[in-house]
Amino acid sequence: MRGLLLRLHLALLAALLTVAGAAAAAQPPFRGFYYLLDCGAAASTTDSRGLEWLPDGGYVTGGEPHQLPDQGLLDPALATRRDFPHEPGKKFCYELPVDRNRRYLLRPTFFYGASSPPPPVFDLIVDGTFWTAVNTTDDVLAGSASYYEAVFGASGRNMSFCLGVNPDYTSAGPFINALQVIQLHDSVYNATNFTASAMGLIARTKFGSTDDVERYPNDTFNRYWQPFPDSKHAVSSTHNVTSADFWNLPPPGVFNTALVAEQDAPLVLQWPPIPLQNDSYYVALYFADTVSESSRTFNVYINDYSFYEGLTVTSAGLSVFATQWNLSGLTRVILAPVSGLPPLINAGEVFGLFPLGGYTFPRDARALEAIKRSLQNIPDDWNGDPCMPHGYAWTGVTCDKGQIPRVISLNFSSMGLSGYLSSDIARLTALTDISFANNSLSGPIPNLSNLRNLTRLHLQDNKLNGTVPQTLGIITSLRELFLQNNELDGAVPLNLLLNQGLTYQFLPGNNFFPRPPR
Repeated sequence: MRGLLLRLHLALLAALLTVAGAAAAAQPPFRGFYYLLDCGAAASTTDSRGLEWLPDGGYVTGGEPHQLPDQGLLDPALATRRDFPHEPGKKFCYELPVDRNRRYLLRPTFFYGASSPPPPVFDLIVDGTFWTAVNTTDDVLAGSASYYEAVFGASGRNMSFCLGVNPDYTSAGPFINALQVIQLHDSVYNATNFTASAMGLIARTKFGSTDDVERYPNDTFNRYWQPFPDSKHAVSSTHNVTSADFWNLPPPGVFNTALVAEQDAPLVLQWPPIPLQNDSYYVALYFADTVSESSRTFNVYINDYSFYEGLTVTSAGLSVFATQWNLSGLTRVILAPVSGLPPLINAGEVFGLFPLGGYTFPRDARALEAIKRSLQNIPDDWNGDPCMPHGYAWTGVTCDKGQIPRVISLNFSSMGLSGYLSSDIARLTALTDISFANNSLSGPIPNLSNLRNLTRLHLQDNKLNGTVPQTLGIITSLRELFLQNNELDGAVPLNLLLNQGLTYQFLPGNNFFPRPPR
């Protein structure tokens, strides 16, 4: 249901806009870290608003670029896409440096092009949180692209945006055409606790407008304000509203149109235009009197429940919001007159709230990142959170189901890895099983004595050298030790040979002296 709520449409226009000679903005268009990624593109492009779109290859390790036929696209970033393989349980991630504790607007866009069979269905994941399922089938049939939008807080110096292959969906891999990640001002949506929740956009509306979507440069964060025409109630205004006085910093242009009730009658809107599941939502409504030096007072109801009593609106404008307002089914916004001119409304936003999914135990996550740096030819899904969300652990990594998951098994056998065994493996103190068998690893075996729960260690069929650490013999839980077919030498420690509960294999291969029993 979350995917249905968050899905919005971006129509494709028949005219292809010229992008080659468009002038880039003189200053960076957005503050802090931001990303406008043209997925699958080989070179940067500049759109009609002066925004530069960069190729995505520097931020993702998997997938193949795909050129779409010229279909008269509004956005040049939709002319290419990146396709990922259908490998169930894998997630393919964009790794994006960010400012810690800031919040970011994320907007991926999807346009599969003319397709038969229907386009793939897949999951979106941010860090360790499942966001939504992407299903663009209806939009493709309508000749439209789909975009999804959410606001996430950055808990670290990196944010991962991932596409997940869910085996319960279609049998084709995920894809993406464009990705926007834009840092928001600290005041924007600041009433939400982003350490516990994220916000998924359901509707952002400019009431009374018949124009195109309002966005950058009018909106400094490139938020999309969709028009909501109504010839019976729409009015326009030319006076200026200082949007800097609003916490959420809406663009001034959203106050230039409004829907106004008839005299002595309420204004009733069905908005958002889709049914909502029973849950808590963030609702923000924006008002400014279209008549200068005037005011009007009215009550605001949502589904017959009082949202704000006695709201007095002047030409200076104001907003009212609720951070957790229960909605279910189709929603009615009712503005009932109290005094003065008839009620009006200029703009509104509704977000669904969903809990963050958690993170891998931080020490384990850091250790796996260090292990990844010690290896070559690693799987292309070794990005994002190693364990979360559940069902999307890195290839070869098994985690427990705790609230803060621990890594309990590494099975990297026969993966074509080269490099060396990092000593950071010993920081994964919940490990019970390790297998790097049948790869091309060299270097020594590190000290693993901190792994008090380790039961199986399979390092056979590599190019490991040096001696067998005596510290392996003090791991009392160890039950299997396979080291054959390496380049190890020296003597096998007696505390291993005399361990009656240990099944081991040191030969063939290796250069031990004296030679241990088989």
